[in-house]
Parts: sequence; structure tokens; C-alpha cells
Amino acid sequence: MSLKLICFFFCALIASNLTGEKALLTAPQNISILSTNMKHFLTWSPVIIQGETVRYSVEFQGEYERVYTNESWIPISECSLITATLCNITEDISATVAYNLRVRAALGARRSEWGTLKGFFNRNTTSLTPPVMKVIADGYHLLVELEEMGPAFQFCVLYWKKGQERRMQQKLVKEVRSVVHLDTMEAGAEYCVKAQSYVEAINRSSSFSQTQCVRAQGDTSMWLVTALISSAGFAVAALTLPFLTWKTSKIFQYSCCPVAVLPDTLKVSEPSSQLIACGSEEAEQCDLTVVVMPSEEVLRLWLQETL
Repeated sequence: MSLKLICFFFCALIASNLTGEKALLTAPQNISILSTNMKHFLTWSPVIIQGETVRYSVEFQGEYERVYTNESWIPISECSLITATLCNITEDISATVAYNLRVRAALGARRSEWGTLKGFFNRNTTSLTPPVMKVIADGYHLLVELEEMGPAFQFCVLYWKKGQERRMQQKLVKEVRSVVHLDTMEAGAEYCVKAQSYVEAINRSSSFSQTQCVRAQGDTSMWLVTALISSAGFAVAALTLPFLTWKTSKIFQYSCCPVAVLPDTLKVSEPSSQLIACGSEEAEQCDLTVVVMPSEEVLRLWLQETL
């Protein structure tokens, strides 16, 4: 009888020890979602066992799993047997529907019960913040540099000349690759800019960022001085251009078609009237020496010379 009692107490002690070990591995508590700017993280409180490293696994269940696959759960591979108490579930929350999530602890071969998120999570409840921006005045160009927030984000940018808020202009920026040109500014004028982020997938916008203002280089008086100097330069050019054109044409004329100069041997020292007179007298003398001979006389003289 005493032997049976000893065995009973021994078995009870072993059972109590096993039960105690299992009781130490409780399900994770305080499960919640942190979601900002379409980035979603599941968090929970750690399961603490002195001297041991507890690991965690996460699963999710979307509308499709609840309705069409008998309420099945899908493990998140990036969050399987991890030691951290945070899981990035952004890639798995790919639709704007209600999701349920759960997490459990593991220590060696032992597992805890699943700890489930209270209620459902829908990504359209994410918190949207205004974009970080930097307004730049590059000469007379108004530029804005926007924070890269991911492919799901677009930006609505409002800008205006200070004091003319009623004439505010809007620009929709769909892709952020570099600085965005907004407008050409007037010299010395001050321009202001503010922006908000927008996510088309959930049809929601953030609040507007704080307004930033910049001033264009130079002032109005300098601009007027520059304009006057430019006008004066134009007037001088308009007056001198005809003279320069005439002078250039003359230079080209004398360069391409120079005046021919006769050598000294061809120059006539006496006046042309004397030459004409001399020519007339010689012509008259030639006319006086000409004698007309009959043909018979010509034949006779030719025969005499021949014989």
C-alpha cells in the first residue's frame, strides 16, 4: 500500500512539474497594429522565461481565407520563429479589406496558444502624415523637393505669390524622382508653398504641411535698371547698325573690285584733243597721195616687170 502511495505522489509531482512548465509559456498579449503612411507593423508584449529565448510566429487571415478557404490562416514567412516582438506585415496586407492576425510563442518543442488581434485591421485606417518638403529659389525658378514615401503616394502641391492667396495654383506630382519645377518668379517677389500626400488605393489624403516661403533673387528696382540699360543698348545698336553696314559694304567693294591703275608707259602726256588733230591731218595727207590707175596701165607695168 505504501508503495502505491509513493508511486502516486511521484507521478503527481512529475505531472505538476510538466504542467508548471507549460504554464510558463503563455500566449502573447497586447497584440496591436502600428500603421503609418501605408506601412503596417504587428506588435505584442514579450513572453518572458528566465534564462530562455522565446521565439514567435505570425499568421494572417484575409477576407478570401475567411469566405472561400474555410477560415484558413496563412503564415508570414518573414515572421516565423523570430525573437523580435514586431513583424512587418506591409507586403501581406495587399488589399483594402478586413484582416485578422495572430501570434504565438515557442520554446523548443513547446508552443503557446495563439494570441489574436482584437478586431480586424483595414489598411484604409492607416495614419497619413504630410510630406517632408524643401522649397528652393534657384534664380527666378521656384522649385520644391519632396520626400519619397513609396509608390502608392502622390502629392498635391499648392503655391502662390505672397499676398495673392486667391490666385493660388495647384500641381499634382505623381512620381518623386528629383526636384519639381513649379513656376517662374518675379524679381524680388516672395512665393509660398505647401503640400499634402494622397493615396489613391484608399482614396485618402493627409493634412497639409507647414507653409514655406522663399524670395526670388534681386529686387524690382534692379530689374527696372536692367530693363533701362537693355533698352539703351538696343537704341544705340539701332543707330549704329546702318553706318556699320555701309562701312562694311565699302570695305568689301574695294577689297573685291579694286580700281585699275594704268602703268606709266600707257599714260598719254599730251591732251586727247591734240591726238585727234594729228590723226586728222595725217589722214588728209594719205588721201592726197592716192592715185587711181586704169586697168590697162596696170597690166602694162606688170608685163614690163615680168619680162
